[in-house]
Amino acid sequence: MKRLFRYIGSEIALYSSFTLLILISLFSFFDLLREIDDIGKGGYRFIDVVIYVLFEIPGHAYELLPVAVLIGGIYALSTLASNSELTVMRVSGVSMMRLTGWLAVIGVLFALLTALLGEYVAPAASRAGSRYRIESTQQVMVGDTRSGIWIKDGKQIANITAMLPDLTLQGLRIYEFGNGQRVERIIDASKASFDEDKGNWQLSESTLTDFPADAQKVTLSRPPALVWNTTINPDMLAVLMLKPADMSMRALAGYTSHLRENGQQTARYDLALWNKIFYPVACISMMLIALPFALLQRRSGNVGTRIFSGILLGVGFNFLNRIVGHLGVLYEFPAPLAAALPTLALLFLAAFILWRQEK
Repeated sequence: MKRLFRYIGSEIALYSSFTLLILISLFSFFDLLREIDDIGKGGYRFIDVVIYVLFEIPGHAYELLPVAVLIGGIYALSTLASNSELTVMRVSGVSMMRLTGWLAVIGVLFALLTALLGEYVAPAASRAGSRYRIESTQQVMVGDTRSGIWIKDGKQIANITAMLPDLTLQGLRIYEFGNGQRVERIIDASKASFDEDKGNWQLSESTLTDFPADAQKVTLSRPPALVWNTTINPDMLAVLMLKPADMSMRALAGYTSHLRENGQQTARYDLALWNKIFYPVACISMMLIALPFALLQRRSGNVGTRIFSGILLGVGFNFLNRIVGHLGVLYEFPAPLAAALPTLALLFLAAFILWRQEK
């Protein structure tokens, strides 16, 4: 039985890998076409476009892996069914329950791979790619708008004009509030760099404006060195260069906690966090729903139709996932429910089809 499990797993892994390679190549080609228009901006060359597109591959792999598992699983199982190998397995004592269990285990392995890509590889590659592109085009990371970036931390509100690729801040203004929401101090600095050893920001060319509660006039000073003590660190600021869907679960959890502590809206990031948790489970659903397609193929004998149906199902799943996500934020659905609904619906559909076939 272990040999049969390894044989089925190797066939599914082979076809799923081949499908993933084709899908990534297609998406990378579209990325290449999109970036070609920016060649010549600053120091952006064709080789820079290629490097940036390569940085985007892990993110595409994370997004496309469940669809690749579905298509590869359908093709592999349909091929086994057309060659009567599934029939021989079942006659030899492999029950539908055991076959479903094998596919669930294979789906779990793909789910772990998806989680690994989404948590470590894809966010790091996406962040590195964004920095590389910004450096190549000689643009700042954030702050192209007139008002810059606004961040709240406890009784401090900071405005950052621009953030460079090395996470150095430019044009920083910090408002410190006291009791009764009264402004006690304003700090202006032309530049701020983070000291990893001390865990604080070192301000350069700073101006300190104090508004004492018991004084009649404002005091102005220019200290040679000033430190900004805050819970905001470069990792939190780095999330500003990524969409919530491209962030890791650790970054999402930390940033969501920071927003919640400062009384700000967290719905968008809560949903992205729960999507990160449930998205790998989609591989299990895709793997289980591939089996009914293979069993139906015994009657139709048309593998192409099954693969096309699998593509439609995979696209439909991604579409439903996005729609439910937007509706969840719009109508303030519970984030776990909105994130789990597409995956649970797919699991229910797979279980229902298998039950009807066995019946």
